Amino acid sequence: MDRYQRVEQPKADTPINENEIRITTQGRMRNYITYATTLLQEKGSSEIILKAMGRAINKTVMIAELIKRRIVGLHQNTSIGSNDITDMWEPLEEGLLPLETVRHVSMITITFSKNELDTTSIGYQPPLPVDQVKPLNEFEDEGGVVTTFSIDL
Repeated sequence: MDRYQRVEQPKADTPINENEIRITTQGRMRNYITYATTLLQEKGSSEIILKAMGRAINKTVMIAELIKRRIVGLHQNTSIGSNDITDMWEPLEEGLLPLETVRHVSMITITFSKNELDTTSIGYQPPLPVDQVKPLNEFEDEGGVVTTFSIDL
């Protein structure tokens, strides 16, 4: 493919809901977690949706695990699928024809809700027990003192 150049396709302008978070490989985990917890705890959202494709899926799963261990009573529903992405390639040399390739990209959607979700869904997970959830950035040491700390993810 060194004799071809990929043509950037115009992206569809699909609006993103305030409670939808699209995770990318470039974004910082801490920023996604902060935004999600702000939506659920301060802005009064009862539901958030994490979406990712391709290489961002493993980061999304880690973010989801951290969120549900910081907020009590979150129901989770996970769904997976795939999407076909068509790439257009223009030749850099004369005599070659333009190419079109199709990639099958995996995708994941994780929904967190304070209200019960469809418990019959294959991807449903009930809330964690309260003793397994620790508030964001709080740690109690042996002396009973609550210390705040930050972890760069």
